[in-house]
Amino acid sequence: MQLTYKYRLKPTKAQQRQLAQTLELCRWVYNETLATRKNTYAQEGKSVSLFQTQKRLVDWKQEHPELKQVHSQVLQNTQVRVDRAFQAFFRRVKAGEEPGYPRFKGYGCYDSLTYPQYGNGVALEKGTLRLSKIGAVRVIRHRPIGGEIKTVTIRRSAGKWYVCFSCEVEAQLVPVSTERVGIDLGLKTFAKLSTDESIPRRRWLKRDEQDITRLQRKKERCPKGSAERRKVVKALNQAYQRAKNRRHNFAHQESRKLVNRFGLMVFEKLDIPSMQANGKRTINRGIADVAWTRFVQYTTYKAESAGRAVLLVDPKGTTQECSGCGKIVPKDLSVRIHDCPHCGLRLDRDLNAAVNILGRGLASLGESPRSPRL
Repeated sequence: MQLTYKYRLKPTKAQQRQLAQTLELCRWVYNETLATRKNTYAQEGKSVSLFQTQKRLVDWKQEHPELKQVHSQVLQNTQVRVDRAFQAFFRRVKAGEEPGYPRFKGYGCYDSLTYPQYGNGVALEKGTLRLSKIGAVRVIRHRPIGGEIKTVTIRRSAGKWYVCFSCEVEAQLVPVSTERVGIDLGLKTFAKLSTDESIPRRRWLKRDEQDITRLQRKKERCPKGSAERRKVVKALNQAYQRAKNRRHNFAHQESRKLVNRFGLMVFEKLDIPSMQANGKRTINRGIADVAWTRFVQYTTYKAESAGRAVLLVDPKGTTQECSGCGKIVPKDLSVRIHDCPHCGLRLDRDLNAAVNILGRGLASLGESPRSPRL
């Protein structure tokens, strides 16, 4: 399986300028590749393949010698990204989803470059990362790299630079566990477990809301293109990045606790875009802040490496259905207690939903869905 190791880079000011210039050249190749495919289809009705666009890269280097300052495989990977964007577009069209045609990248909107083959243009040497055309960049390694390095990605985020190593590693199995759990994700409580335990919600954006609001107002007062505005934008990006880092760290820690303890974890298969499309603005902000999808993704890949199982079940009716008798008990969002008039079961509505989620997961495995509640 593959794992990603992320470290902070400490490039010199000259290296930062080189990295920024490299990103801009990659952005130019991305946009030119996208324009070539778009215009060829519009004018000739023909699709341009990845191989054909990579052949044109040779001509572009002759016309724009500055492209030779970037490693060839990095430029080729930029075109691979365009090809993947088109593949995703056609997949969504075929599935009847909202397609979203690939878009051009504006200035400052292209923030990463990838060396697809470790050892070719990139190598790790003690405390530095040697990059072709750029030189040796200092790396802060807070943990050792495990497995065989396959690809290396350099990323710029809120004015800081990071390196991500994608490595092929062996699965690290944990002791066998027969415990199973259903997990109901929510906004009031981040997660309610079928064991009657809760994971409290942390309001990440609210912690930085005052600072973000102040910076937003200050940015609006600064003239566009001014040095002062650039400083404010950088500070604003860092404020958002802090909230994002806290959210990701929380998801990593809580998903690790679940994987270490339970052998089977069952989640609802939530359609987040539809929920946000039908919800109010405050609810949409809350959904974006809790980042349920990322939490489920983190739990899933950790479970895979540990030999655990994760199931996703249909969320329809998990709150309304009684976990004791299976009857439907209608209730709106303001009702926090499930009180079944049929069997007399009375418990927290989120706990009732979590038990139903676990029951549906067990039923999909051929086991009895009416397992003990607690």
